[in-house]
Amino acid sequence: MKLGIVGLPNVGKSTLFNAITNAGAQAANYPFCTIEPNVGVVAVPDYRLDKLAEMYEPDKYTPAMIEFVDIAGLVKGASKGEGLGNKFLSHIREVDAIVHVVRCFEDGEIVHVDGSIGPKRDIETINLELIFSDIDIVDRRIDRASKAAKGDKKFLAEVEMLERLKHHLEEGLSARGFELLSDAEKEIFSDIPLLSAKPIIYAANMSEGDFSGNVEENPFYQEVQEIAATEKSQVLPICAKLEEDIADMSREDKLMFLEELGLEKSGLDRLIQKCYELLGLISYLTAGKQEVRAWTITRGTKAPQAAGKIHSDFEKGFIRAEIVSFDDLMACGSMAAAKEKGLVRLEGKEYVVQDGDIILFRFNV
Repeated sequence: MKLGIVGLPNVGKSTLFNAITNAGAQAANYPFCTIEPNVGVVAVPDYRLDKLAEMYEPDKYTPAMIEFVDIAGLVKGASKGEGLGNKFLSHIREVDAIVHVVRCFEDGEIVHVDGSIGPKRDIETINLELIFSDIDIVDRRIDRASKAAKGDKKFLAEVEMLERLKHHLEEGLSARGFELLSDAEKEIFSDIPLLSAKPIIYAANMSEGDFSGNVEENPFYQEVQEIAATEKSQVLPICAKLEEDIADMSREDKLMFLEELGLEKSGLDRLIQKCYELLGLISYLTAGKQEVRAWTITRGTKAPQAAGKIHSDFEKGFIRAEIVSFDDLMACGSMAAAKEKGLVRLEGKEYVVQDGDIILFRFNV
């Protein structure tokens, strides 16, 4: 999974990026690498994998990974190539979801690029650049479909839908909130690489005081929530400064510090959880002496396609899947005990994999 972190200058975007990628390096000795200065890869924290590692003492421990990209260079006019506009837009095009950091705190020492705090205005600045780029894409698609409709009337429905989409975008509304009226429209829509259709989480960056107090009372946070509700997006209250402070702590100190604040999870953990929910992702697990590993799949994936995540041969030659739920395995204490109690199931090609399934695939190529 690849997440792009965006935001205007001085909103805490780079502070958050540096904190979460550093936290990912330290927590439970997870693997970490920096590919280039603005890209960080972190492990997805998963207590289930830790428990399996205790049980199997594997030679290799492989968590799911997320790539965070600190996308810089946005200015007004980016969609027309201003500043680093084209680079900014190309980076957005490559990510699965956007984490938009929005400043929700007052601080006289940190100057806002527009002179005052205004989440609605800040969100519109970035969203409009994405929308302007999308309008250009839709215009080209309308032109193509209109020409095709002269020879085949079936394209008239596509032209009508695209015209409706263009009007929606010209109202300053993101493609995320566009209403699709049929499966045919959904298919057309999914084939258009729209930037403003990408799933988004608004990271409402607050001061330590506001974040540790009643988050809901922050008027800036309320403003972000209202915008997210209109476009079916999600909001995550966060304090980038706090995340920076705990990034270098040991796991034990971090948990103790978060507990004092009344928090169960760090900002990184909560952000990853939100992203999984937003993108409809789950993890299944494989376990043995050789390796314990988490595999990320889309919710609703059937067993053969889940097997294909490991290797295409597993999907082609799929016979069956031997499955036990994580909770059942932990309750039994061993795979042998789980088998004795009849909790290890054999499932076929139509089985829909569940979050936390521990799977051994049987295949023949």
